[in-house]
Amino acid sequence: MGFHNRHHPEPINAMTVDLEDWGQAVLDPRLPVTPRVVENVYRLLDFLDAHKVRATFFALGRVCEQYPDLLPAVAAAGHEIGSHGYGHELIYNLTPEQFEADIRQATTVIESQSGRRPIGYRAPAFSITNRSSWAGPILSRNGFCYSSSIFPVRKRRYGIPDAPRFPYRWADCDLWEFPLTTVRLAGWNLPLCGGGYTRLLPAALMAAGIRSLNRQGRPAILYLHPYEMATGEVSWFRQQGYSISSKRYFMQSLWRSRVPARLGRLFAEFRFASVGEVLRLNSIDDPAQTPEDHPELCLLNS
Repeated sequence: MGFHNRHHPEPINAMTVDLEDWGQAVLDPRLPVTPRVVENVYRLLDFLDAHKVRATFFALGRVCEQYPDLLPAVAAAGHEIGSHGYGHELIYNLTPEQFEADIRQATTVIESQSGRRPIGYRAPAFSITNRSSWAGPILSRNGFCYSSSIFPVRKRRYGIPDAPRFPYRWADCDLWEFPLTTVRLAGWNLPLCGGGYTRLLPAALMAAGIRSLNRQGRPAILYLHPYEMATGEVSWFRQQGYSISSKRYFMQSLWRSRVPARLGRLFAEFRFASVGEVLRLNSIDDPAQTPEDHPELCLLNS
């Protein structure tokens, strides 16, 4: 599949945000959503605005339901709204029926608060794997046009290591997949940028990887959680009495203070936009149109 940019000489990369609360996402999806998420989202909105970057926010239904002013603020700032499901349950732990109920519940919340039905989806913790490949057709028949849920790496909790590394159409439904960005080294796909990798990997390495992809005409897809830049996030949860192992505390706290500078470097060198904008610039002739003008999404060139 070709990914051709008709309007700009260099690729536009996709910036994405998983709008979720740390405790619910990392410790246990059954935990209550805390007010930390509000502070973290507004901090990130200010940061993105300062760098003139528009992103796709994959919003968790439970968070939006508890804090109904949050999603309208994200939309008002010019960002695209996608779905992260409702309860942050790993898809391969659900039945197909439970998964469909989850995404429908999230869609109801998101559409009521943003005024638009989401056309993009990201699975919690990238949990569309070989165990849950049945999820694609369910997303398609529920009106989703694209997914960014598959990480083409080999990890304990997620990943399809032999999945395509660049945008492709699912074989059994009319759904496009935007895999998370990897680099190929010694026969292995390695994660490049996003989430904890933005904290742990050197900025020069991330920049070199994106630069290499862009030279090939390929867009990178960067993802972030609002809590990544909150240096005291994990400490706050421990102070509230949440059980956090020493290993998790260390790994989740490490180098959070470096994230803004690293992102700033990437934003200064490369162009970033929402997933929908990347689709539009690469796929349709009229630049005045938006992804919502094409709910059927055959937006990419095959």
